[in-house]
Amino acid sequence: MTETTTGGTARTPEFRLASEVIATLRQDLLTDAFAYRPLPLAQGPGRFVRRLPRVIRQYAPWRQYAAVAALAFLVMLFTVNTHSGYLGDAAQLAMGLIAATPVLMTLVRPIAAWWAAVAMTVVLAALGGAVNWPWPPGSFLSYIAVMFLVTLRTRPRVAAWMWTLTLALGFALTVVLGNRWGSNLPEMAVTSAFALVIAGSIQIRRAAKAEVSAQQEVTAVERDKRTLLEERTTIARELHDVVAHHMSVVAIQAEAAPYRVKNPPPELEAAFVTIRENAVAALTELRRVLGVVRSADYEAPDAPQPTLASLDGLLANVREAGLSVEKTITGAVRELPQGVELSAYRIIQEALSNTLRHAPGATAEVEVSYVLGGLGIRIVNDPATGDARPSPGAGHGITGMRERVAMLEGEMTAGRTAAGGYEVAVFIPVPHRPEPAPEPQGEMA
Repeated sequence: MTETTTGGTARTPEFRLASEVIATLRQDLLTDAFAYRPLPLAQGPGRFVRRLPRVIRQYAPWRQYAAVAALAFLVMLFTVNTHSGYLGDAAQLAMGLIAATPVLMTLVRPIAAWWAAVAMTVVLAALGGAVNWPWPPGSFLSYIAVMFLVTLRTRPRVAAWMWTLTLALGFALTVVLGNRWGSNLPEMAVTSAFALVIAGSIQIRRAAKAEVSAQQEVTAVERDKRTLLEERTTIARELHDVVAHHMSVVAIQAEAAPYRVKNPPPELEAAFVTIRENAVAALTELRRVLGVVRSADYEAPDAPQPTLASLDGLLANVREAGLSVEKTITGAVRELPQGVELSAYRIIQEALSNTLRHAPGATAEVEVSYVLGGLGIRIVNDPATGDARPSPGAGHGITGMRERVAMLEGEMTAGRTAAGGYEVAVFIPVPHRPEPAPEPQGEMA
């Protein structure tokens, strides 16, 4: 099947394929061939650079430039030595510089460097060499080095084009110029093929590693966001349970209160009706807003939410898991709002879980302080001991703690101690609630 263009000329599939091949060649080796593309500086100190003195280590980002410059110098020396038998010193130096120039050009203009290597091949083939032709030893080494470096700077498809055109160049020089000692084109074809395969493999591996690293960064960010949302969802569920319970109690007490007073005044009955209506409306709105965070398969726990009164059971569980922990309570123990009690319990639970995971063999101490303005919590552990290895983790538990503390308008600090352990300190403000005045005793009938 053929394709007809606007002018009526039929285009065969072979013609279209040839057009695409030529377009690819033009894009890879001709379009912006002399564009300025400097080699990026090396990232990171490297495994061996860390051991160098600081004076030298500050120039570590330029190590790739130094390596290419050293390779160009080696090519120049090799070219000069291989032509020392039948050329003068000036001619030898000129040939060495001609061979080294394309290698240096790979630092700033990689595609142009390969075209310069092609020109270098023609020039040195015409000037010198009898047995090794059309690539004398110095030209051979320079050409292989340029193709290797250009492949590292570009992509494997460019390497395939360079290898194909190299074969065409060697064949053309052999046919046009000729040489009675034969041609080293087969050696160039095999050697360059191995060099390009190695360089292409390195480039593919480097690109895959960069892609994986970028994907890991994106995954880490998404994981942090997901952890934060999950923690907020959990807090919202617990808040829903706590507030809904109290609002339900308010509504029930407001409805039952008028029946506990004999002949209540109408104003009192109206006030209780208003309280009950507001409580029911608030409860409905709360369930509508916070209820959306519940998943379809979420079931409210049958057991009551844990409080600081359940702290002994938590400590017993972590002791059975192998963590030596002590509890200290200061101040006058009093009943706190259920949201504060639940958050304090969860913070201590998460901190001890982190100690179990990240500091195996350590001892921990939990301090709960009841002060006038609120509740203070401090969980500190020693460094890990023994042969046990810490469990790897991303540290999302700290994020959840901060979310709970921020929800209650508290303050939190977490970090390493001077002894090498870890400390979490939290203060949750609790407004002072005055004790209700005793009800006056009614007269006995």
